[in-house]
Amino acid sequence: MTGGLTLTAPATPQAVAERRPAYLTELAQGTERFHEPRRPDCPWCGSTRLRTRLRTTDLLQHKPGSFTLVQCGSCAHSFQNPRLTSEGLDFYYRDFCEGRYADQAEWIFRARTSTHRDRSRARALAAFIEPESWLDIGTGQGHFPAVAQEVLPYTAFDGLDSGEGVEEGRRAGRVERAHQGLFTDLAPGLEGGYDALSMFHYLGRSRDPREELKAAHRVLRPGGHLMIELPDPESRFAKLLGKWWISYFQPQHLHLIPLANLRAELRALGYTVVAVDRSEPHVPLDLAAGLALFAGRHLPDADDPWRTKAPGGAQRILRKVLMYAVAPAFLAACAADRVLAPLARRTRFSNAYRVIARRDPDA
Repeated sequence: MTGGLTLTAPATPQAVAERRPAYLTELAQGTERFHEPRRPDCPWCGSTRLRTRLRTTDLLQHKPGSFTLVQCGSCAHSFQNPRLTSEGLDFYYRDFCEGRYADQAEWIFRARTSTHRDRSRARALAAFIEPESWLDIGTGQGHFPAVAQEVLPYTAFDGLDSGEGVEEGRRAGRVERAHQGLFTDLAPGLEGGYDALSMFHYLGRSRDPREELKAAHRVLRPGGHLMIELPDPESRFAKLLGKWWISYFQPQHLHLIPLANLRAELRALGYTVVAVDRSEPHVPLDLAAGLALFAGRHLPDADDPWRTKAPGGAQRILRKVLMYAVAPAFLAACAADRVLAPLARRTRFSNAYRVIARRDPDA
């Protein structure tokens, strides 16, 4: 543990050894099969003016494979190309949110969803509507609805997620109803059921963000509001840190959507954008997370089930010593993130943006 971030989540050697044969069987077939064919055009505007923005490996779990983000020269949309298949996404998500690296994922996600931040989100939407029913998409275990309920006590909060955590959120009372599955698949059964929807750092993980926005239009009642937060691909931290910028989040993030593109798409689908904010959504973690990624990449290998063999005793000791050696620098980076946060929020160093849009009445 380093300042709240686990560079390698704990697991017993026996548990890792038991999982190693299955992983090695999968990897023996190569990682190329986890990718779709490379596409020649932008999925957002159709332009063929593409340039490579980033080449990287899995810096989060260090699973084998390489990934490329390309940027469109016409609309500035960035996307993973070649894109992971559904099987590939399952392979690289596995062990992250609900498994071996869950502590690391929790540190990142909770940095984006602190109690103060969740209250701020609820108040931001409450300035436009006091919803009767609110669906939080990509809710995880329902932590946001639990906090938002304090701000909007008369609102019924439901959660939707593809993972099993949403059911845990229902059992814990954080959401009233839990919808498990893909939003685009479940939307027909939820049509017109809500007057507020939220998507926090969700669209970038979707295979087709446009279809998600169409589904939201279907589920929202006329006059209902949609709140979206996303990493800002135009943040100067992206250029400063390069592949160590945590919001690239490869290989899980499939899209990085510029604010102008999202606003235009919302208008085209029948929404009116009523608020945009680049200040409040900024998450002060760029330097600390970048250092953690860099350190994790250069430390001796951890005992992961996708490694061909377990590290020796000397390698384990060296890794532990180096992790403790990194701790002071990590704490300093955390402090720097917080000190610089007020400045970042007022400049293009802000790493995220928020959009609130109202669904227009049907013609």
